[in-house]
Amino acid sequence: MLTSLRQRFRNWLDQSLFQLRDAEAGEVLLTQRRVFIVPSRPGLAFAVVLVLLFLCSVNYNLSLGFGLTFLLAACAVIDMHLTFRNLAYLYLTAGKAAAVFAGEDALFELHLTNRRKHARYAIMLGFIGRGLPAIERAMDVSAHSTSHLTLALTTTHRGWQPAPRIRLRTRFPLGLLRAWSYWQPDSRALVYPQPEASASAPPLPLAPIEKSDGNGVAGHQDFAGVRTYQSGDSLKHLAWRQIARLDTDLDAKLITKQFEGGAVSDLAIDFASLPYDMALEDKLSRMTRWILEAEARQLAYAFRLGDSVYAAALGPAHQRACLRALALYQGAP
Repeated sequence: MLTSLRQRFRNWLDQSLFQLRDAEAGEVLLTQRRVFIVPSRPGLAFAVVLVLLFLCSVNYNLSLGFGLTFLLAACAVIDMHLTFRNLAYLYLTAGKAAAVFAGEDALFELHLTNRRKHARYAIMLGFIGRGLPAIERAMDVSAHSTSHLTLALTTTHRGWQPAPRIRLRTRFPLGLLRAWSYWQPDSRALVYPQPEASASAPPLPLAPIEKSDGNGVAGHQDFAGVRTYQSGDSLKHLAWRQIARLDTDLDAKLITKQFEGGAVSDLAIDFASLPYDMALEDKLSRMTRWILEAEARQLAYAFRLGDSVYAAALGPAHQRACLRALALYQGAP
């Protein structure tokens, strides 16, 4: 019962009393007003022992008892100062957070800078909030240096995922007291829609393209010559024999083969072409799967989603632009 009440009181402190409402941009300094310190459970037991020692010394008039009591009390006061100093006046900075797919872990980089001449030890950092796992990571920060730490958060939906509030705490050196502080980093990770499972995903929406003269369709059956490599060309069509003959000091351009005849497919990933009765998130997941598959197969693809319309292209920049449009479609958080 006592443990349950103590846990509820701690949760109330974490959620309400010292909660920061807005994200803190730039470098944040943990001033003395932001560091809180209370006795730990061993510290409370230690205080009880001191009281008993003092009462016994008074009752039996023990000079050595008084000396031991005051010596232990002085150690507790010094421990309080060192515990507070271990956390106070740290500089905190949020790093970058790479984009991930829904269901994956978003990794938030954190930087702790110590500009004092004493090192900091055993500082625990972890996200706090309802529904978040109580996982903390420990780190040390040497004097006049910066330490880096990455905290992971499992994502559940697409859009922007802000970093939750972070609690920093320490019990160094003796563990008699517990000092802690809160920080709301100004960091967020972009979460792409979760790709549709490969087993249930339909094939890429390929459609034939007519030749410019209107006769038949263009394809990759008859060799027609070579030309300078253009963005979006398949790497399978590079003319390696011609490239090997070039003088790389004078001309470092790539050359690709050009074909005519046969059948080729134009790949357009269009939101409007998906079934009308399909759920929105399922549509976005299917488009995500098609983008990843097209990139893996080195097929240039066009993209259409609301106001986001991109011509056929290939490469990391094109992929990021399309996935970003999917992640933020219709005002996703």
